[in-house]
This record gives sequence, structure tokens and C-alpha cells, in this order.
Amino acid sequence: MNDASTSPILIAGPTASGKSALAVRLAEIYGGVVINADAMQVYRELPILTAAPTADDFARAPHWLYGHIPAAVAYSTGRYVVDVADAWQRAKTGGLRPIIVGGTGLYFKALLEGLSPIPPIAADVRAHWRAEAASRGAEALHAELVERDPEMAMRLAPGDSQRLTRALEVLDATGYSLAHWQRQPGRPLLAPDTTLRLVLRPHRADLMARCDERFDAMIGSGAVEEVRTLLAASLDPALPAMRAVGVPPLVGFIHGASDLASAVARAKLDTRQYVKRQLTWLKRNMIAWNDVQTIDLQRNNCSLKHFIDCCAARG
Repeated sequence: MNDASTSPILIAGPTASGKSALAVRLAEIYGGVVINADAMQVYRELPILTAAPTADDFARAPHWLYGHIPAAVAYSTGRYVVDVADAWQRAKTGGLRPIIVGGTGLYFKALLEGLSPIPPIAADVRAHWRAEAASRGAEALHAELVERDPEMAMRLAPGDSQRLTRALEVLDATGYSLAHWQRQPGRPLLAPDTTLRLVLRPHRADLMARCDERFDAMIGSGAVEEVRTLLAASLDPALPAMRAVGVPPLVGFIHGASDLASAVARAKLDTRQYVKRQLTWLKRNMIAWNDVQTIDLQRNNCSLKHFIDCCAARG
């Protein structure tokens, strides 16, 4: 690693694994700034359901790229990389060590490997496929993709409207499959050998229990009212913020499609399924990262610093 004392620290892990608390502690130890790498915590209207940093967290360390995007915007990975580049420069200018933390694996992949060089998509092409998705539904789009781009169709779930729309608009706009563009090399923002990469891998049963407990706490903290406020904005249901984990079941409850207990049970199931996908992604894509276990999170600050410095020395 180049400058181990100021190099960015990257912390990945599944939902409810304790990564945000670790990031705050490391920011205190190393004089750092916590930079978000969670695709849902960028939205300002969902601080409860996305478990955004608390007022105490903000008091203990600076936090950037949290709640800076309105739910009416479909935030992209490309824009995220641009935002992190700006945040990284500000951190260096201010003498702050960047600590990038979150559960969105694609964000880390984009930072370390770069983005595929997909040409800009014309506004009329985007509008066409969004309208198609709204009128025909995701399964019809998937069927069309099977005919026109079977490689991408095999990669995408039939119900994933957002990604299906993206695949079709790229195909129409460029004449090439999204898979073709994804195979093209990108330009990384961060070189892996200049970062300290940590991944939290808690025991699965304990993690699932914490997810359930945390969602109960979210309900007690006003998650239902948070979703009512979101609904009052009359946003497109296909927007990412409207599909955040926990939002669809609570929307169903608010509209009278279920009782609260059923909505909570559904949200907990959705959370557990999301965590399983996160764990699979981490296992496949973060082999070279330094593992952090639950016992490591229980160290005092002096011991934790020694552990982190040892990880940095290993590379």
C-alpha cells in the first residue's frame, strides 16, 4: 500500500452486520470521514428504513453522501463514482482519511474496477422503455429480451423491471448488448493496492436475528409514517427508493392490502432474502478482502487499531 496512514479504508458487509458502527470508530481513531456506499442511504426521505446514520453518529464523525438525493431521482452507479471522486478530493484537502462503508457491492466494484464505457442513452430512448415498462410490465420486457438479447435475459430476473429496462434501452441506443459493454474494461477510481479493504462476515443465524430485531425497531421509530410521507409525493413506483427493502410491504399495509403484522412479516422475509444475496455476492467477489469477525468488533479502540494496522500490513 502507498500511504497506509491516509489510504482509503473500504468496509463492506451485509445489512445489520455492524459495518456502520465500525466505520464511525475507525473515523474517530484515524481522523477520518465516513463516506456512504449504500444505494438506498443516499435517499433523504428514508432515514429510518435504510438505517441511516443517527445524530450521534454525525456528532462523532463527519458523514458524506448520506441523504443527499431526493427519492424522485433514480440515482446511478455512474453518478455515485463521480460523487465519491469529489468526496475523496475534499477529504484529502481537509486531511481526513476516507472510510467508505456500505452494503452495495456494485459500488465497491465500480470504485475498484471502473465502470463499463456505455455511451450516453438518448432521452427519447429512455422515455420509450420506461413507458414500455409501465404499460407492458416486467415479464413482457423479459420475453422481448429473450428474443433480442438472450445473454442478458439469462442474467436478469423476469420481474426486475429496472434492469430489464436498462438492458433494452442500451440495446436500442447502441446496437450492442449490455453484456458486451460490461465486458469492456473500465477506469477505476481507486487502485486496490492503495486501499485497505475490510469485509464483515458475521454468523448467519445471528445476522438474521439482528435483521428481525432491527426492523421491529424501525416500526417503533416511525417507519410507517415515513412511507406515508413517501407515498404523499406520488412518485413513480418503479423508482429505486419506492422499491427499498421494507417499503413495498408497508405500502400494501397503508393501502389496506394487509394488516401491519403481515406487512412486517413480509418485510422481514424480504430483508433476509436480501441479506442472503449480499452474502453470496461478498463470497464471490471479495475473496481478497480482509475478513472482520464479530469478535473483532468487540475490541477496544487500541486493540482495534492494532488489528486494522495488521490488516494494512498484510495488504
